Amino acid sequence: MTTDSSAPLVRRTATTLADGRDLFYFDDSEPYVSGEQTRRLDDPRPLPGRYEPVVTIGADGVETVQPVTGPTMRYDVLTGEWIPHAAHRMNRTHLPPADANPLAPAKPGAAYSDGEIPAEDYDVVVFENRFSSLMRVPGTVDEITHVDGEDLWQQRPAVGRCEVICFSPDSTKSLAQVSPRRMRTIIEAWADRTTELGKVDGVEQVFCFENRGQEIGVTLHHPHGQIYAYPYLMPKTETMLRQARAHRERTGRNLLADVLAAELRSGRRIVLESEHWVAYVPMAARWPIEIHLAPRRDVADLPALTDAEREDLATVYLELLGRMDRFFPAAEDGTPTKAPYISAWHQAPVREGRDDLRLHLQIFSILRAPGKLKYLAGSESGGGAWISDTTPERIADRLVQVAS
Repeated sequence: MTTDSSAPLVRRTATTLADGRDLFYFDDSEPYVSGEQTRRLDDPRPLPGRYEPVVTIGADGVETVQPVTGPTMRYDVLTGEWIPHAAHRMNRTHLPPADANPLAPAKPGAAYSDGEIPAEDYDVVVFENRFSSLMRVPGTVDEITHVDGEDLWQQRPAVGRCEVICFSPDSTKSLAQVSPRRMRTIIEAWADRTTELGKVDGVEQVFCFENRGQEIGVTLHHPHGQIYAYPYLMPKTETMLRQARAHRERTGRNLLADVLAAELRSGRRIVLESEHWVAYVPMAARWPIEIHLAPRRDVADLPALTDAEREDLATVYLELLGRMDRFFPAAEDGTPTKAPYISAWHQAPVREGRDDLRLHLQIFSILRAPGKLKYLAGSESGGGAWISDTTPERIADRLVQVAS
């Protein structure tokens, strides 16, 4: 994680939390990036090990000891999709008060609270999710069993890993407000975790994403994203891979590269171009706001980006997020109407289809007007038959209009 010069761009420091989960500091500021000082590495919380047996005491005072069980997933024979079931997430943190933010740095001089980050400050930090939807419990055999003894109903452990990435120590900011230097550090963290998680046994796909806004379902407002390592290919990835393979059989070319070339030839929905990146509203956009960002070069995943492409991406990414914040007119009192969004990196899978799929970012919002959400009607939710409330060209025109 260094530039072409001898000075380190980002320093990664690994440690372990009190319950055994991994945590990584990604530092770009002194005195940490040079290694002159190190962030706090110990976690003094009295947390039980995440794999220790769970002890409960019933109303009758009898103590029960149960082994930790991980999430499971079941195969839907009607759709060909795996559906994880993670019942333990029902008790995860939901909209905590401002003074109990588990993603904030530890408060200087205060008694240690149940926050996830031991240091009193950080640049970017990544740690294993405490309430993980995908997790390999030691001793669990990853094999298929059958629900109720029926051969039709397959079930297996939902092995994999879920990580949280904190973009800033400041809970009042959003990702759009970080500096290009810090955005570059975030990109380095995404690339690092994509590489490392791709080495984990059983992982088939690494998915980096951010949810912003309570309308999206965000339960912690601190600027953060997530990184999931799936033991299967996600349904959308499966669909794109199927389409890409069919396209290659017909033409001998890469589908996503051809899509980018067609958008560039048209030019109608291009919203931003840089030396290495092109942002456009896709020709068949579904959402009220939707942007795709693709590298000009054929790139499989984030780790494959060059230093120049990463440097360029840091600036382009922040510009796109800024346009999301300016897309809707401000309220009468001047308060900006910031669009809730999901930002998701589509990368080539760890093994399958690496020559057919191409790195690209999708940013979209469910807000169709200030105070009005795009609700999925019965045909959309029940049948998957999408109907858009606008046109891709109108979306593109507005995104060009609000350029900084």
